[in-house]
Amino acid sequence: MKATLENLAKEYHESGAWSDVPLDELFRKTAAEHPDRLALVDAPDRAAWTGGEPRRLTYAEADREIDRLAAFYSTVGLSSDHVIGVQAPNTVDTVIAILAALRADLIVSPLPLHWRQKNVVEALNSIGAKGFIAADRIETRDVGTAARDVAADLFSLRFVFGLGKEVPDGLIELAPMLAEMGDDLTFTPADRPDPADHTATICWSRSGEENVPVSRCHNHWLAAAQMIVNEAHIKEGSTLLVPYSLSGLTGLGGGLVPFLATGSTLHLHHPTSLANLASHANDVEADVVMTPGPLAQTLDRKLTNTKTTVLAAWNISAPHPTTFVARRRLVDVHVADEFALIAKARGPSAKIKATALGKHDGSNGCESGPALLEIAVTEEVEAQVPKLLVKGPMVPEIGWRTINGDQRRVRWEGTGFLNTNIKVDLVEGGISGFGIPGTYALGTGNLETIDVIYSSYPGIKEAAAFVVEDHLLGARMYAALVPESSSVPDAASFFAYLDAEGVDLAKIPHRVLILQSLPRNADGTIFREKLTLRTQRLPAAVA
Repeated sequence: MKATLENLAKEYHESGAWSDVPLDELFRKTAAEHPDRLALVDAPDRAAWTGGEPRRLTYAEADREIDRLAAFYSTVGLSSDHVIGVQAPNTVDTVIAILAALRADLIVSPLPLHWRQKNVVEALNSIGAKGFIAADRIETRDVGTAARDVAADLFSLRFVFGLGKEVPDGLIELAPMLAEMGDDLTFTPADRPDPADHTATICWSRSGEENVPVSRCHNHWLAAAQMIVNEAHIKEGSTLLVPYSLSGLTGLGGGLVPFLATGSTLHLHHPTSLANLASHANDVEADVVMTPGPLAQTLDRKLTNTKTTVLAAWNISAPHPTTFVARRRLVDVHVADEFALIAKARGPSAKIKATALGKHDGSNGCESGPALLEIAVTEEVEAQVPKLLVKGPMVPEIGWRTINGDQRRVRWEGTGFLNTNIKVDLVEGGISGFGIPGTYALGTGNLETIDVIYSSYPGIKEAAAFVVEDHLLGARMYAALVPESSSVPDAASFFAYLDAEGVDLAKIPHRVLILQSLPRNADGTIFREKLTLRTQRLPAAVA
């Protein structure tokens, strides 16, 4: 299935921004040229947070597994453009499952790890998924059992596969199944024109009032990754360490696809602490390591290899970047939800650079290569904050069925730009980044939608979600609750209520603040900045 208008695809190919090589073929080419090069390596502590012992595969070994699993998908009846969901942490098995699905011409929908059963059912149902791959567990969460329950609620799912060591009954356990079938599985790739222009993934935008499916073809991903490869100077055969789950633009566009594009070695990491990430990077002598932007300064001090490049990822809910002089190459990666990203090396300056409006190619301005992204903002209107507009080879053009519907907050402008509805701050030289700190929740959408969830707790008159900067995680979400006059809310009961309702884990607040009223702006909206300041200055006031 192609999702890009034909005239745009032709333009991107002619400019050199797009190619004819799909993602899985990049892996196959490296396997043919460097079969003994180390390709995929599990974190040494894998058994602590998911099933199975750590694995490490060369390109030749991994390519054989990808081929056999692609053949298995076809054998059981999954065919071109069928959608298969994936909810699994950073393991070798997960990467193999994704690349095999792409090789079999399936469309992969990687789901955020913090989504609960309700979110998963709604998402897979909305895109007509035919299959679902789930880990046995993620830390203490029994994801495999939840996947079985998803299958019971979603009749369109024909296959539910399990990864890990303790896959529950009702799921097809992939590893033993492939071992049992042995070498009898052989894969014959389909011969379809323009394979890199076909839809590869459906990820999920979470900056609006609802989760919106956002589709990307192989070339969209490669354009996004090329922005990072160019600016970070990632060389062929590098060692990359990625702590972000492979479920969105940060983990896939900033981690997995640059690995494929450069034929590198990918070390997979599940974040448990910054010290653990630094230790892992030092142990494998990583050439490139990703980290949340707010933690870049601390990580920079903990790394021992001065030649390591740090990719500092800033999402739309992140605080303003700190000013510091890095001891090694630091590349700021600004991620506009699931719509676009831009990478800029900070250079000798301690201060982060403004993101210029106009065209970007990821290295020395738009003159040195084909433009990969063009940025603009909506016209300034009194009392309305400018919104981010994007277009170019990395931006999804049509999306999956409903992204362009009239009801969606994400829409197309007459100028060809995608209006992301992400609020931005105009500064000298462009915009300060993607998003305004304190406006968006961490990976779950705008804060107003979470207010409604918190307000639904019995005995609550009104509620507000707000973001507080945190020296460990970068930011945490808090809840301010105003009880009815006759009610005395209990924090433990409030958390139990959210859990019982199956609320997305990322929407559950770190702490609760009980107030007599919420601070308001002159226009009646909630003054969230005041809540943030009060909490940071009075930590004893939170439950």
